[in-house]
Amino acid sequence: MVAYLARRLATLPLLLLGISAVSFALLNLAPGDPAEIVLRQRNPGQLPNPAEVAALRAELGLDAPLPVQYVRWVSQALTGDLGRSYSTERPVGAQLARRTVPTALLTAAALALALLVAVPMGILSARRRGSAVDTVARLAALVGAAAPSYALAYGLIILFAVKLSWLPALGYGSPAQVVLPAIALSLAPMAQLMRLIRASMLETLGQDYIRTARAKGLSEQTVAFRHALRNALLPAIGATGVNLGYLLSGAVIVETIFTWPGLGQLMVGAALTRDYPVVQGFVTYIAVVVLLVNLAADIALRVADPRLRFGRDEM
Repeated sequence: MVAYLARRLATLPLLLLGISAVSFALLNLAPGDPAEIVLRQRNPGQLPNPAEVAALRAELGLDAPLPVQYVRWVSQALTGDLGRSYSTERPVGAQLARRTVPTALLTAAALALALLVAVPMGILSARRRGSAVDTVARLAALVGAAAPSYALAYGLIILFAVKLSWLPALGYGSPAQVVLPAIALSLAPMAQLMRLIRASMLETLGQDYIRTARAKGLSEQTVAFRHALRNALLPAIGATGVNLGYLLSGAVIVETIFTWPGLGQLMVGAALTRDYPVVQGFVTYIAVVVLLVNLAADIALRVADPRLRFGRDEM
């Protein structure tokens, strides 16, 4: 296991370097001059002259060639310094840290909701294959997987906040305010997990050891929950890490719609103002989180399934 962890951890810096390089290149290909945008924000209604723009570009280091800018950013990031925001002039790391708690709360709520619904529905759908319950569950999973998160978010706001007035539509701070954004964010991973668990459960119920358990006279409930459930849930462990990446990316849209003060809302504002250090820091930060969570999920899957090993030949 130690050798396996060492190999996986050794690849993380290369992955992060590649992700940061691609995001840095894409940022600088986007139209718009950050220096000019910053000056417009500082002096609303005034058109900055070329001399002011050139001076600010030099101050921000934007006048250097792109490879030099990237190497400079990487060298600072290795020391934990992600730079300063062009707009607020505050450290990027401090802004990311402050916005992490709301995003972590929303992501945890969405993931918990997805698992609470997907696991029992996937099992029930598999046990009652071909029934009306199975048909409804599969149709709901198809709709949940196909519907875009922004459409679901606006639909939830119109129904539960505007029409029924059951829940607040916007804001952050109370338990009620997390319900609608968590539902909007959880529907796609919920649908994916439910279909995965259903397929895994059906495959497991067709195994020889399940037929042997039935031949011994065990009830269907005992066969399903004592013998089949553990193996059927194994694929969901690995999928949870993948879904976390989806949740973090989907939070960009959902947080903006619900005015949730998390990382996603910060990212959108930074992208609109060409605040390169904030966007670059966000991409790198999320990449680290997703890579580490996927590593943890991979390890948990191998611990839960003794058939998988940590040796060189397990890949």
